[in-house]
Amino acid sequence: MDKRITAARPDLAAASLRGKVEAARFVEGEVRTVSKARAALRAAPDDKAEQASELLFGEDFAVYESKGGWCWGQAARDNYVGYVASAALGAPLPPTHRIAALATPLLLRPDVKAASHDVLPLNARVTVQGSEGGFARLVAGFVALRHLVPHDRFEADFVLVAERFVGTPYVWGGRTRAGLDCSGLVQTALAAAGIAAPRDTDMMEKALGVPVAAADLRRGDLVFWKGHMGVMLDASRLLHANAFHMEVAVEPLDEATARIAQPITAIKRLA
Repeated sequence: MDKRITAARPDLAAASLRGKVEAARFVEGEVRTVSKARAALRAAPDDKAEQASELLFGEDFAVYESKGGWCWGQAARDNYVGYVASAALGAPLPPTHRIAALATPLLLRPDVKAASHDVLPLNARVTVQGSEGGFARLVAGFVALRHLVPHDRFEADFVLVAERFVGTPYVWGGRTRAGLDCSGLVQTALAAAGIAAPRDTDMMEKALGVPVAAADLRRGDLVFWKGHMGVMLDASRLLHANAFHMEVAVEPLDEATARIAQPITAIKRLA
């Protein structure tokens, strides 16, 4: 089993894995919801540990252990396993809307001049309790109504969503306008279009689309290398978050391939 998406350690595992893995004990997960704009999902219970991925406001997280200010568990969106700061999790609420803007301020009052105590990212799930003027009232504050759509309404073109991130910093494990990595960019754009995708490049290569030939490249095709991926804007231009530019950039596929100095492992087209 892939350790990245298997909630199992030698001392503890999810009850659903009983009989499939060895562990000292098995527990049922307690569903919690991310209550911060974004929360790092880390490889170890330490603020300095690698950020393996990132959880967004309103996303559910199954907690199997809470200890020393950290929760170990599994993300509902893509099954990724890791540690999240306990302070970033709260009681679950049924979402009514999602954030459709790249980012929107969470205001203390329904007023553009009000203090903002967080900035919610694209795809954050929120529970609207009412509205005042042009603002939606949430438990945690107010957001602009024009930045919301019903939680089950999605974008028609995931490539257009990905293009909106051009210039966003490259951040390992990130999934927001504050910073993201190559697979985080694609996963986030697909999520905005209502398409579920796993977290990492190799997972997406296996799970998504059908193979196509390089001679038949077109907009929306996903291009994979070992440890890297991007999406085609047309037959020749690649959009990708990359550590060379340290941001989301557009460049000719031929130039990117020459610099990466590894063969393309697959080109996949979503059905």
